[in-house]
Amino acid sequence: MTVHPVERRLRSALPVTRFMQSYLPLPAARWLIAQGVTRTHLAADVNREAVSADGVGCEWIIPQNSRTDRVLLYLHGGGFVFGLTPLHLELVAYLAQKMGIRGLMVDYRLAPDHPFPAALDDCLTAYHWLLKQGIGAQNIVVAGDSAGGNLTLTTMMKLRDSGDPLPAAAACLSPLANCADKRNPPEGFSDPVLPPKVLEFYTRSYAAHNDPRNPLISPLFGDWQGLPPLLIHAGEKEVLREDALRVEALARSAGVDVRLEIYPRMWHVWQIHPALPQTVQSLDDIARFLATSGSPV
Repeated sequence: MTVHPVERRLRSALPVTRFMQSYLPLPAARWLIAQGVTRTHLAADVNREAVSADGVGCEWIIPQNSRTDRVLLYLHGGGFVFGLTPLHLELVAYLAQKMGIRGLMVDYRLAPDHPFPAALDDCLTAYHWLLKQGIGAQNIVVAGDSAGGNLTLTTMMKLRDSGDPLPAAAACLSPLANCADKRNPPEGFSDPVLPPKVLEFYTRSYAAHNDPRNPLISPLFGDWQGLPPLLIHAGEKEVLREDALRVEALARSAGVDVRLEIYPRMWHVWQIHPALPQTVQSLDDIARFLATSGSPV
């Protein structure tokens, strides 16, 4: 088996990522991320524009000559405790360019300062704001990674239960779907990026004093009927692979049009590394899926 040099280099750095998640204080990590976001410059033909969606901070990612009647609503990951990062900005810019549409990134409130349901409420507010701007639900697609994958699923469940029009489709990158028990990974399994104690801190920070089995916290315990078409990508080597497998099984049994792709050797949200060949493969697949859902592009 031939391993691409970029994959080999990135894989050698994964222990550093794991170490920093375990030991870098949350305020310091947030500060570093914020500095990076401020300094991020996207491609010359992609603009960034800050906007308030009925009080929720968001960022438009606008490729040159993109359509204005169709939107990718992107919900970033970060364990519910970190904001959007430069890598997320680049990921969404890539998807938006591939699809020829605008991307709206939701800078939702963060745990533990703002636990459930703050982040979910902000995502719902941003979605409703898009509808108010005249963007039809059939022209909105939603995507999110990790905790943002969780929010993608719970946003759709909440919209359905409230009788609101649903987006045309959704894509989840390594979704966190069960916040009830992340203390004990499968026996003999070691996630190369997410240590169990860190994952437990993320889920505990978000759930706070709420029941972690609440379907709007852990969508695995929810009703999957009536959701729009769903694409899930996860890595073979990540502990959240099990969440992805269970999401696919539950959605399929409920009649949802769902497809799951498990990428060999990949780790948690590898798509934030643009030079990795598997990133291009994954994001191109996601872009095709979302672009062909709902109203014709």
